[in-house]
This record gives sequence, C-alpha cells and structure tokens, in this order.
Amino acid sequence: MKNAAIQERRNRQILADVVRTYIETGEPVSSRAISKRFEETLSPASIRNVMADLEDGGFLYQPHTSAGRVPTAAAYRFFAHEIAAQATLSVHDRDWIRGQMSSAKTTEEITERAGHVLAEVSNGLGIIVAPPIRRTVLEHARMWSLPDGRVVIVLSSPGGSSRDKIVKPNRIFTQAELDATADFLNRHYSGWTLDAIREDLLIKLATESERYEGLIQSALTLCDPATLEEGPARQIYVEGTAQIVGAPEFSSQSQMKELLEAIEEKHRLVSVLNACIDSPEPVLVQIGIKEISEAGENLAMISAPYTRGDMAQGSLGILGPTRMQYERAISAVAYVAELFGEALGKI
Repeated sequence: MKNAAIQERRNRQILADVVRTYIETGEPVSSRAISKRFEETLSPASIRNVMADLEDGGFLYQPHTSAGRVPTAAAYRFFAHEIAAQATLSVHDRDWIRGQMSSAKTTEEITERAGHVLAEVSNGLGIIVAPPIRRTVLEHARMWSLPDGRVVIVLSSPGGSSRDKIVKPNRIFTQAELDATADFLNRHYSGWTLDAIREDLLIKLATESERYEGLIQSALTLCDPATLEEGPARQIYVEGTAQIVGAPEFSSQSQMKELLEAIEEKHRLVSVLNACIDSPEPVLVQIGIKEISEAGENLAMISAPYTRGDMAQGSLGILGPTRMQYERAISAVAYVAELFGEALGKI
C-alpha cells in the first residue's frame, strides 16, 4: 500500500482498529473508542488527528459532522490484505469445520456441507462452483447418436463423477464414427483436461493429420469445451440466501431486489468466483462486487480454488456484506478449500 496516510505503523494500527470496531458494532467509530484498545498511550485528540489523515487518504468517512468514522472500501481492502490475510483459523473453528465435513461421502454431500460451513462462518452466501468444463479431467468418453442427428456425450472423470451434454454438430455422425472417436480419446487422452486435449489435437491436426485421418477433426468438434459447457444452474451450489438478504446493508427494497436477481442469475456469481482460479493469491479477496449488481458495492467476496491431485478444479467462497469478520472468513475459506479437495480425491 503506497498511500501516505498508512505509511506509519501507528496509522495502520489505528485504521485496523477502526475497521475491527466497526465490524463488531456496526456503529461509526469514535476516537475515544479507539484510544481504549490502542496499545500505545495516545490521547483521543491525537487519534482524531490520525483519523482525519485517514479520512483525507480515502480510508474513512463521517456520515455526518458529529459522528465517528466509518471504513470505506479502501479501508476494507487494506484490512483484508494487510491484516486478515495473516490470520490463522481458531482451534474451535478448525475442529468444527472438520467435524462438519468428515462424514460427507458423496460429491453432493461434500458440496452441501461445504456450502453450509461457508454460509455459517460469514453470515452470507456459501458458494461452490463446479470445475469449468475445460478443466474437466477425462477418464473415459462415451458417445451415442440420436435419430435427429444430435449426439449424447458423456465424459467420466476420476472419482466417478461425469458430465453429459447433448450437442447438435454441423454434420451427421454415424455411430461407428462416434465409437472410433471415443476410443481414440480414451486411448490417447485419459487423464488429460479438455483444454490440454484440444491444444494437443490442434498440434496433431497441423503435423499429423494424414496419420489420424478424420479422427482429430471429429474429436475437436465433439469435445470442444465451448460446445460442452454447462449452464450456470448446473455449475453452482449456493447456501445462505436468507442470511445475506437480512443484512442491514441491504435494508432498502430496491437493493434487496437487485441482490436476489443477481443470486438467481447464477452466471454472474460463477464468473466472479472463478477469477480466483487464475489468481496468484491462495485466497482472493474482492471488495465491492459491482459485476453482480449495483448493490454489489456493499458486498465482499472471498474465494479460493480447490484442487484434485495437483490440478486446480473449481472454486468456492463466501459472498457477504463488506462488514464481515475477515480474519475468520479468509482462514475458513482456505481450510474448507483444502478439505473439499481432499474429500473429492477420496471418492
């Protein structure tokens, strides 16, 4: 953070204490309240001066002249990245989360438990997003032709999960062609993601097309991730809607309506949450989610990818009011992502 207002350690500590106090109380924070919890002996007047500098720096604002200060989005970003990211999960939360997750045996049970845990620790939404189809690991492919020219494609992944889609190719495929294409994929690409398969097929098409005749083009047509991608409703699990719409940040009817519409239009949640998969940060914190709705400026999303083996799969996280317990939420998301990936690997 390069903002001059938080260059000094004292200013950073006061800002962190203002954010913590506001998260706890939901009320504008006075200099006197901060002086009671500040480790150094500073008068309320000295703290007021620091808070004025933080206000000038864009980290705090006063709802009205005689009130205390309230954190801005910049303050929450500072707190999430500089303070909360260093937090560790409490022993109580660790034991509770592990207990919640340990008895789940199927993919559906694991997903439901993870969503419940994330919603509980945040008082917001717990969201689990299935892997994008392009990241699906192929174990076995099967294909069937339908009388109207459409093709049923079933892709099985390690652990017994499968993705199926009915597609309408540009040309009619015979069942013999479909069997040959599936056999080609199973022999050469078991254990590969669809992204990696497509990349290798394109290379083969450019260098070895005569050797494989029409098989490469058929495989490219029938296993194109863009064609096989599922709708958002099948990609995402959401828990805790009642909690988030009851938050005081969304007391106006118009904001609540916008938020409910955004939750219903799940593709917005999917795109925002999946941003963490390609992020260099192990846990991605986004403050002010305007991609979801206008009400999103009062929302924060904390997300992490989950892995199966060494490969990033889908993502999970929390969507809640900006006034949330970031230290608890960030450490919980990281731990749930770890347990979720481990659980999937055992199926």
